Amino acid sequence: MPPACGILFSLVFLVNEYTEQASLFNSPYSVANLLPIDGEVQVIFSFFNKADSDRLLNSLLHNINWKQDKMKFYGKEVNLPRLTAWYGDHNADYSYSGIEMKANPWTPELLEIKEKVETQSGIRFTSVLLNRYRNGNDSVSWHRDSEKVLRVNPVIASVSFGATRIFKFRHVNDHKLVREVPLHHGTFVLMKGETQHKWEHHIPKSKAVTSERISLTFRILFNP
Repeated sequence: MPPACGILFSLVFLVNEYTEQASLFNSPYSVANLLPIDGEVQVIFSFFNKADSDRLLNSLLHNINWKQDKMKFYGKEVNLPRLTAWYGDHNADYSYSGIEMKANPWTPELLEIKEKVETQSGIRFTSVLLNRYRNGNDSVSWHRDSEKVLRVNPVIASVSFGATRIFKFRHVNDHKLVREVPLHHGTFVLMKGETQHKWEHHIPKSKAVTSERISLTFRILFNP
């Protein structure tokens, strides 16, 4: 096995070992930094315990204003392979990949999640993008959250509820430099530093996944 492959295998094994322990004890267990260079990604498994994760997942499935966005693909308009929603402070509208999003007002369950995320990160977020992956056919392609409205070195916090999905990173200058982590029910991820400028991330499709997952990515929007 080449040295780079051995390192990657060891890292994935280590992350899986963390996850198994977190599941066993149902308490937070963290990875200090998933990335080897040019950024920082902290992962906390069981950030929300199972009871709270189950409750919040059910509430988000039924109480969020989900919509089906469309995107241009080789000149044709196609459905985005997931449902989305955008919530935040007054006038916190957002656009990415040609998609315009008007902010819905914060709901009680979103404010509950936001408060816990802000306490952990020490950051006050202005808005949140929710993605609903209905099954393994839903995904998000390689991208960086580096829009101008987020400014330099944006801090983005993410929480996952529902089915486990693999979260992958690859360096923009070396696509062989890859890191991945399984995002389980109740997992927290904090991305900061140069991460959004130097690393792309995505959620790949998976035939093995048959149930839903909701991700919430909290951001800070700056007025132009």
